[in-house]
Amino acid sequence: MKVSILGCGWIGFPLAKKLIEIGFEVKGSTTSENKLDLLKSNNIEPYLLELSETKVSECISDFLYNSDILIIDIPPGLRKITEVTSEKTFVNKIKTLLPFIENSSINKVIFISSTSVYTDTDSIPTVTENTVLHPDTESGRQLIEAENLLLNNSHFTSTIIRFGGLVGEDRNPIRMLAGKTNIPNPNAPINLIHQQDCIEIICEILKQNQHDKAGNEVFNAVAPIHPTRKNYYTEKAKQLHLITPLFNENETSIGKIVSSKKLETILGYRFIKLNL
Repeated sequence: MKVSILGCGWIGFPLAKKLIEIGFEVKGSTTSENKLDLLKSNNIEPYLLELSETKVSECISDFLYNSDILIIDIPPGLRKITEVTSEKTFVNKIKTLLPFIENSSINKVIFISSTSVYTDTDSIPTVTENTVLHPDTESGRQLIEAENLLLNNSHFTSTIIRFGGLVGEDRNPIRMLAGKTNIPNPNAPINLIHQQDCIEIICEILKQNQHDKAGNEVFNAVAPIHPTRKNYYTEKAKQLHLITPLFNENETSIGKIVSSKKLETILGYRFIKLNL
């Protein structure tokens, strides 16, 4: 089976290597010409591919040709956009991409989304894939619209994976929070997932897709541990010998607990990294 990965970044590149290891053929895209040799040296068929709101690189047809599955792992990049001034930048990118997917051999799309589609509130609810979505960020709003564009397309089936905050051996939010003061939401629970679990979850979805032709699915993917932000980041700072961050405890914390029970039940997945 051949897989095309749109976005060989922090998750996409090690995912591509893992898929090759377990027997898949992999095409991978990058926006950096300097990374083409790295992809090729790891037996990933490399493509220099840019996607904008109005066009996509000419190699897109070759990138999708003869592939069964497309994994879309590109960030919305909307953090600096406000609701008032926003344009549907990310949504338009997906709209630009859709006709090429429809006219290709792709029969399955895996779309990497985010738990930012869920709202933070002071009641700290537990949210599931069935929770009504009212995101409070522009990124969350555009991710929902992009999800729906894929889920409502009749040319292929889609699996949406809503990852929590990404952590790994070389990546943790504490490195940005260390030494800072007046940090909000000390009592909000964390919703994080390790890079290794991200990769293994995608691999499990692909393995199961080989044996059945399931329809559309949406999965939350967050490690099933939810200490408070204050407790987690204070302990993580100690472990990494960083300056302990100080939280603002004078205001009510808002947040949510993201449940991954559906993932564990339907896929039978058991999280590998619980010590985040």
